[in-house]
Amino acid sequence: MHWQVIIPLFLFLIIIFAIGFWANKQVRTSNSFLQEYFLGGREMGGFLLAMTMMATYGSASSFIGGPGVSYNLGLGWVLLAMAQLPAGYFVLMVLGKKFAIISRRYEAITLIDFLKKRYNSNAIIVLSAISIIVFLFASMTAQWVGGARLIESLTGMNYTTSLLIFAVTVLVYVIIGGFRAVALTDALQGSIMIIGTVILLIGTIIAGGGIDQIMASLYNDNPQMLSPFGSDGSLTPLYVSSFWILIGLGVIGLPQIAVRAMSYKDSKSLHKAIIIGTIGIGTIMFGMHLIGVLARPVIPGIEVADTVMPTLTLKVLPPILAGVVLAAPMAAIMSTVNALLMMVSSTVVKDIYLNFINPDASDKQIKNRSFLVTTVIGLAVIIFALKPPEFLIWLNLFAFGGLESAFLWSVVFGLYWKKANKYGAISSMIVGLALYIAIDRLSPHIFGMHTVTIPIFASLIIFVIVSLATQRVGGMTNQ
Repeated sequence: MHWQVIIPLFLFLIIIFAIGFWANKQVRTSNSFLQEYFLGGREMGGFLLAMTMMATYGSASSFIGGPGVSYNLGLGWVLLAMAQLPAGYFVLMVLGKKFAIISRRYEAITLIDFLKKRYNSNAIIVLSAISIIVFLFASMTAQWVGGARLIESLTGMNYTTSLLIFAVTVLVYVIIGGFRAVALTDALQGSIMIIGTVILLIGTIIAGGGIDQIMASLYNDNPQMLSPFGSDGSLTPLYVSSFWILIGLGVIGLPQIAVRAMSYKDSKSLHKAIIIGTIGIGTIMFGMHLIGVLARPVIPGIEVADTVMPTLTLKVLPPILAGVVLAAPMAAIMSTVNALLMMVSSTVVKDIYLNFINPDASDKQIKNRSFLVTTVIGLAVIIFALKPPEFLIWLNLFAFGGLESAFLWSVVFGLYWKKANKYGAISSMIVGLALYIAIDRLSPHIFGMHTVTIPIFASLIIFVIVSLATQRVGGMTNQ
């Protein structure tokens, strides 16, 4: 075991637990368990909002999977990854004030709450709940795998033991602290992610003998590593431009990101978050993916791509500093998985249990159900993660595409188009999900585009046509 590396990580975990127990006091003394546990009382300032959005979005894919793919494909993947730069800006610009105002008017605590009140449809609740549970399970599995891989690399323990250690750590502080614990730990974790990225980038450049020498080594190994098309030519212009829909524009439709736009305090906080979030996401996405490419001459011959980042860190940095840097991917993974856990838990408790099973549940009953559901979901994900995929980034991106196909237009049109109705929303969700799953299973990257492209455009067209065709049916709900 790399004890000098593990000690900083252990101290980091102690701080995380302390925040969780402090947040638990707020949960226990709050007048509204639902508002506090799932939205942190809607009290986030600008810095906290930026950090929690960045930490939720920057996941195992950014720190473990992304550098692994860059290691294999080269600078073309760095260029593609930079499409994520405006993600936070898009979400807060498009949803922003209007989403916060309307969600408060509707007293919406979850995204499904908003959709239910906007479209007045139980069918939308069911479709949305199924989509969130299925696809966020896939995304959470990717995070569990990333955390386990990291612990496995540091300790030498087997994958299963590493998985259990990571899962228990995350579950404890999320279950006891709720959204406030998640947001506060995200502020710490987001800061660590930025600092860790910069330190590792500098360390990698020094270890590789400078940028010129690293680039020369990459060129000698495979000139295509320096091209925008990738080492194997797979990053075609059509694929890269369509990929932007998945990790740029489509992020607006991710429930775990959208719910952040419900929870900030005021307009000043929103504007501050847009600036800080864009800078933070840009630093992390560019830095980590570039590190993956620069790592190739420094640590050649890596077979398991998801181990590139921890292996590189242990090689190029002193042990204590490596521990600080490796807290960054741990922070990214933990912050994402806790957000996903909260999202799935709120879907089951708030959107299914309170809507269909026990609408008159007391605060105590809701609290007990929330703790139980969060625990059960976490344990279920552990089972799914026992057999990890070869590249966890693809599992995470699969979940992204599914959620965007289901929610993007229902959210955007629900906010900005008065003629949008439940028939258009339901049709759009069904068509988007069916096409996405069918294309992913039968013909991925159809016509050279990313899988999500056709479902997104098809669901847009269906939404508009059906909403206009059913105006007289009385399905519209005015805002």
